[in-house]
Amino acid sequence: MQTTKVVSLGGSLVAPDDIAIDYLRQFSRIVNDYLNKESDRRLIIVVGGGQLARRYQEAYRSLADGGKDDTADWIGIAATRVNAQLVKSLFEDRCVEDVVTNPTSVETFEGSVLVASGWKPGFSTDYDAVLLAEHFRAQVLVNLTDVAKVYSGDPRVDKSAKPLDSVSWGEFRGIIGSEWTPGKNSPFDPIAARKAHEMHLAVISAQGSDIENLRHILDEKDFTGTTIGPD
Repeated sequence: MQTTKVVSLGGSLVAPDDIAIDYLRQFSRIVNDYLNKESDRRLIIVVGGGQLARRYQEAYRSLADGGKDDTADWIGIAATRVNAQLVKSLFEDRCVEDVVTNPTSVETFEGSVLVASGWKPGFSTDYDAVLLAEHFRAQVLVNLTDVAKVYSGDPRVDKSAKPLDSVSWGEFRGIIGSEWTPGKNSPFDPIAARKAHEMHLAVISAQGSDIENLRHILDEKDFTGTTIGPD
């Protein structure tokens, strides 16, 4: 029986400023180590736009006197596709399919790795990851971000906010709100959170730069991060 897990890889991990060459080498090593342990393991990696997307979106907003959300989204989606193509290149022997640009169009895939990017305006790569987790009945969705844990509030404005080891979807959605805007910096986007809540899906949110922690998550050992849901 095949075991499928989904990793939502934040674009800021791929290219926080310059391309994160060392990090990507380590990430590919961890993924390959995990897949080599059992022949029936598969991994779906959904890659975000991160800082590349935000820089171009900010430039567009400035040039277009605020601009339109749909246009800003398309710009961000283009960034996810550049990042995803780079990540796919790390797994050429394992990832035989093209980068997925529409998560609803994938029925099955050959190989042990599938890489996906952004889809269309109004939806983040987090949402794409949830859709792929649903379709392939993934046992877990791992959300790799630039923070170690989800907080009880925004620590930038709420000094009493505390890091959480676990949180229900209801509580989490109360923390992040319900609105999606292009470039929104949230541990997991509100639209994706609503869908995951409806599915009763568990999401592990963790700091992606802690590469050994990712190994522990994939191997289902003790890890540092926040488990969101199910509830």
